[in-house]
Amino acid sequence: MNTETTDVLQFNEAGKPKLPTGLNVLTILTFIGCAIQLLASLWSFFTAKTSYDKIDQLSEQMNSDSMPGWAKSMMGDPETMVEMIRKTYENRIPIVLLSVVALALCFYGALQMRQLKKQGYLLYTIGELLPFLTQFLFIGAFAFAGFATYFSIAIAALFIILYTMQRKHLVY
Repeated sequence: MNTETTDVLQFNEAGKPKLPTGLNVLTILTFIGCAIQLLASLWSFFTAKTSYDKIDQLSEQMNSDSMPGWAKSMMGDPETMVEMIRKTYENRIPIVLLSVVALALCFYGALQMRQLKKQGYLLYTIGELLPFLTQFLFIGAFAFAGFATYFSIAIAALFIILYTMQRKHLVY
């Protein structure tokens, strides 16, 4: 057997590019975020009925003078909040299903990027944007009111930007 054939048959991992530290940290944070989001999605699904039943109490609480102004500004308009809770309850099944699909895309995309595969970036980005599209389609534009939504958008945009900066390391 000649040496060229032997070298191919005894392939070692020395020629394979190593996972960069930045991509390693981002994917680990993505896995943690996926776990937290899965818990939040399931919690939202199972408590949707309770939230729906307490709409009147929430509306009274938000309109009371005892609630500080800064808290009211973070919550948004009370009527909008009530409508959002109602639509979330009515569409809880498609919302949770699409949330789980989005989580699976993010998780699988991060796994692919850990293997330095370019397709992982696209899967991750679709999975990151799908929940916002789901909210818009099933809840409406007023789902994008309030501090929590703006914070979620900022975190998603930050991770997409950070992964975009790491795309140069994706070689397969």
